Amino acid sequence: MSDRPTAVIAGVADGVLEVTINRPERRNALSRAVLAELKSVFVDFANAEDLRVAVLRGAGEKSFAAGGDLRDLAAVRTREEARRMADEAHDALDAIRSFPLPVVAALNGDALGGGAELAVACDFRVAAGHAHIGFIHGRLNIATAWGGGEDLMRLVGVSNALRLLAASERLDAAAAQRIGLVNAVAAPNESFQAEIDRFIAPFRQQVPQVLRAFKALATAVRRGVLAAAIREIETCRLVETWVHPDHWHAADNVLNARGPT
Repeated sequence: MSDRPTAVIAGVADGVLEVTINRPERRNALSRAVLAELKSVFVDFANAEDLRVAVLRGAGEKSFAAGGDLRDLAAVRTREEARRMADEAHDALDAIRSFPLPVVAALNGDALGGGAELAVACDFRVAAGHAHIGFIHGRLNIATAWGGGEDLMRLVGVSNALRLLAASERLDAAAAQRIGLVNAVAAPNESFQAEIDRFIAPFRQQVPQVLRAFKALATAVRRGVLAAAIREIETCRLVETWVHPDHWHAADNVLNARGPT
């Protein structure tokens, strides 16, 4: 057995899947092995019944993920190798996009290049005050390839996204929040974990099957599924949650509180 520390740490506590990229000495850079581990984690936990939300972060306080691991990716030279790398990385991020419960990127530090693509693959982004996010691929004379360009355009609009990409712009947390790229930023006098806990608190109050229903609908819209198919997804999920005992328990509580009419 290798003594090398695990590059991705995952565990469940109180309905929250906590996933940490554990390479602080490399600024949590995304090697092909790390991406494969991330995919494995999100696939393995997809059917965990009691989960309500997943939180993805990087180890330490400097970097969420500083992009692709250049030492590892330096070996990718040919067209065929580049396509294989892009497809495998895209598949890894797709495991996060399609995870059946909300996924929060906890930007404990900078999310740059491929790290920014990883951040926007998640459903939400909560940032520490000192964090930055930047699609800085152009500084290496490359384009986005892991689905992050499309995600960015969906989040902030085509014009804003094109500006960020073309300028290789690096935004601080407050600026990213102003354009809708970040959902929440920890206050200067508040711990980052406290902001994460506050953001996910409403999710933890929901029953898992309802959160899965909402996420299924969001995933279908994100993928551009046809309207008829989206209607079927929404209807099927409503039926599943309607007949669940949790629904009738909540409905009875409301009716009992109102009293006879």
